[in-house]
Amino acid sequence: MARLNFGGVREEVITREEFPLATARQVLKKEVVAVLGYGVQGPAQALNMRDNGIRVIIGQRKSDKFYWDKAIKDGWKPGKDLFDIEEAASRGTIIQYLVSDAAQMILWPKIKPYLSAGKALYFSHGFSIAYKKQTKVVPPKNIDVILVAPKGSGTSVRRNFLDGSGINSSFAVYQDATGHALERTLATGIAIGSGFLFPTTFQREVFSDLVGERGVLMGCIAGVMEAQYNELRRHGHSPSEAFNETVEELTQSLIRLVGENGMDWMFANCSATAQRGALDWAPRFRKAVEPVFKKLYEAVKSGKETARVIQCNSAPDYRKKLGAELKVIHDSEMWQAGETVRSLRPENWGKKTAVKAAAKKPGKKKPAKNSVKKRGSKARAK
Repeated sequence: MARLNFGGVREEVITREEFPLATARQVLKKEVVAVLGYGVQGPAQALNMRDNGIRVIIGQRKSDKFYWDKAIKDGWKPGKDLFDIEEAASRGTIIQYLVSDAAQMILWPKIKPYLSAGKALYFSHGFSIAYKKQTKVVPPKNIDVILVAPKGSGTSVRRNFLDGSGINSSFAVYQDATGHALERTLATGIAIGSGFLFPTTFQREVFSDLVGERGVLMGCIAGVMEAQYNELRRHGHSPSEAFNETVEELTQSLIRLVGENGMDWMFANCSATAQRGALDWAPRFRKAVEPVFKKLYEAVKSGKETARVIQCNSAPDYRKKLGAELKVIHDSEMWQAGETVRSLRPENWGKKTAVKAAAKKPGKKKPAKNSVKKRGSKARAK
């Protein structure tokens, strides 16, 4: 492992220099990696491993036609490397359990019988194990239980792999029955295209992940965007101006620069007016949201957020209610304005007459005071 300085703290990480792809291939040469679930993470990790020369099979319900057909479209062949979930679990030696958290609970009684001695059960989220009292997912003692959690959506995992960059991932070993759990973990982490790997535990992974999704990565940033957009609209700014100043400039310019150089660089390389304002207001926003993040972390740690996810996702009318919640966002003035703004980006010119289609949209007679109604549910999107 390499020891690097992260803001004054020395941490151990695994890079492709310490654990090259050739080593990963050697470790996995006798393994059959069964990817269960072809929804979000499944396709990206499976395709990346296949491209890296790893033997991969897919487990997916044939009755779920959309994802079954998606797998076929990606080149997986029924009866050869595409099977029903139970069949794939029986054939695999490393079982990548990449169905949703709720589905992991539901399918567990059907998957557990196929976890024979010496196999490895692989997760990309610590949810089911960290909250095993709630999920009832308790692996047998004679198998390895490992985790590689990419710090990005499945779409980003695949896209970054194809452009040669990779997504950083955390890794953990919960149970080492074979004595080879760590090398299996690192090998699969490199094989799926991780940029580098950093150690964690199942508990720390799920705590940080749930806080991040509800916080800066999605929930918080969505709420802050809505608040700023609505305030600009209340003062007479047009939807296009409000959206450009709230979302478009952030996503198309500033966040890219922050990603490349850091926020310190961004503060040092903007106009004097923007610099002074950001320096003055950043501490105020931090002070305003710190109590919210404290409550959020406690809700995650206590299991309240887990109970909420399980309750909502297990409801028979979950998809119907989720569709209604997502429709509120999609139909809001802010994100409808965003659709038109995106159609005007130069790279979208001429794509199915996007600009003309946007021009035909009926406008509202009066601007809405609130672009999005308050919502109580939070859905996982990785």
